[in-house]
Amino acid sequence: MKGSNQVAPLFVVAIVSLLLLFVSSTDAVLSCSTVIKDVKPCVSYLVNGSGMPPPACCSGAKALAAAASTTVDKQAACSCLKTASQSLNPNPGLAKSLPANCGFNLGFTISSSVDCTK
Repeated sequence: MKGSNQVAPLFVVAIVSLLLLFVSSTDAVLSCSTVIKDVKPCVSYLVNGSGMPPPACCSGAKALAAAASTTVDKQAACSCLKTASQSLNPNPGLAKSLPANCGFNLGFTISSSVDCTK
């Protein structure tokens, strides 16, 4: 489907945007298994959900944001999520509203044009 290729990055953008809230402090690299474990509770919601995300999703997103404290960690998480989201068809509206619905104020709008290198 053409639409799924355009929508999947929104899931990535939502999670990566959460990561951008935190200031870099170390040089550790976050593992993809940690990233997947933290956002797994959000997958069903982003694909088939409606309304507010479940508490486990927000907890996982917050845990990932706390774990990704460096630029390198944020880039690793972004790449991991971008790869994992290729098999999903997330709802773009839910992905876009996930940070606000979980209590994060990003100060910018989520975009599907995320560049994991920046």
